[in-house]
Amino acid sequence: MTSPVRLALLGCGTVGQEVVRLLHEQSADLAARIGAPLEIAGIAVRRLGRDRGDLPVDEDLFTTDALGLIKRDDVDVVIEVVGGIEPARSWLVEALRAGKSVVTANKALLAEDGVALHEAAAEGGGDLYYEASVAGAIPLLRPLRESLHGDRINRVTGIVNGTTNFILSAMDATGAGFAEALEEATALGYAEADPTADVEGFDAAAKAAILASLAFHTRVGAADVHREGITEVTAADMASAQAMGCTIKLLCIAARGVDPTGRETVSVRVHPAMIPRSHPLASVGDAFNAVFVEADAAGQLMFYGRGAGGAPTASAVLGDVVAVSRNRLAGVRAASESAYADLAVRPMGEALTRYHVSLDVADRPGVLASVASVFARHDVSIATVRQGSAGGPAGRDGDAELVIVTHVAPDAALAATVGELRGLDIVRSVTSVLRVEGDA
Repeated sequence: MTSPVRLALLGCGTVGQEVVRLLHEQSADLAARIGAPLEIAGIAVRRLGRDRGDLPVDEDLFTTDALGLIKRDDVDVVIEVVGGIEPARSWLVEALRAGKSVVTANKALLAEDGVALHEAAAEGGGDLYYEASVAGAIPLLRPLRESLHGDRINRVTGIVNGTTNFILSAMDATGAGFAEALEEATALGYAEADPTADVEGFDAAAKAAILASLAFHTRVGAADVHREGITEVTAADMASAQAMGCTIKLLCIAARGVDPTGRETVSVRVHPAMIPRSHPLASVGDAFNAVFVEADAAGQLMFYGRGAGGAPTASAVLGDVVAVSRNRLAGVRAASESAYADLAVRPMGEALTRYHVSLDVADRPGVLASVASVFARHDVSIATVRQGSAGGPAGRDGDAELVIVTHVAPDAALAATVGELRGLDIVRSVTSVLRVEGDA
């Protein structure tokens, strides 16, 4: 075997510790696959002396000087599992410009400023790999970047956040409200003490940007992604979905389209949506992730597995480490960023979707006709109408509930329809608005 490939590990939390364990436990196999042993040159941490259990690594490898570790001449590959934008961005740009290869799980940084990382990699001649940034252990990004590179991908629909999927799955199974399901998720360790990034869709939006960039050969950033969370989803919404043979999932959707001028575009969005129980994503429960890809030649593909956690994420990190290490030994680098298509990112208002609208209305003749006329004025076609008994959600006598599902229309037209409905005297309240995906 040749000289060892030397690794700098930035961060030694849940994922970093699992990376160290896997490097130790699988050292012989990894060396055989690469053609050279892997050695940890150093581990950058925030604080020295912290109890890390029986981690199989010498204490003298730990340092608080991450930049100094990166700059060392004996470091070949930098593994970043710290997260956040800064100082991670500065560290990785420094490493890449120096010609070192980088493996990162930092979806927030890639979505915020992946351009800077790709440009630094091109300048230095090293590899930038980030399989672990989306969907944990699921082999997803490399198939998009390599296996499907000869095909045309038209749409990517995914469940890419385990916390929100656990919450919505619990609401679907038990009839619990959002707050109760979040409390259960927190108790079981699926939700952070501050779950904002998950439940408000920020985490999923960052992953959606990465998926769209790879699938459509276009630079898509977090700011390009329309984002809505699940905090407004109620037990009543879930019950209404069940009545339609659907469930509710937080979906990331990236799709090709054509704007009114005929120009090809891509739309990228994250929001809760009703999907029919016959859809492959509907059966994805607990904290699992799944991504459904639709391509011209390959047809429909689905990737499923654990999307988070120390061991699953470390598995993806080590897969990338093997790939970049083999490249370094062979004196080659992976294909650089592919952004040749440069598709325009379509505004959410132009995205084509469907709405499920629940209204608490006055229970008297002519109400349905008045409501239908609002939809007609905005050129939105109604697919189905269901009317509930008097005494609707507001609890007043003389009220009724109308549940309307539309056909596909531009999101702006649907939103304008709902806005006008809110101003009608006969509409006591718009109790719920959810998008509908699939053939529900």
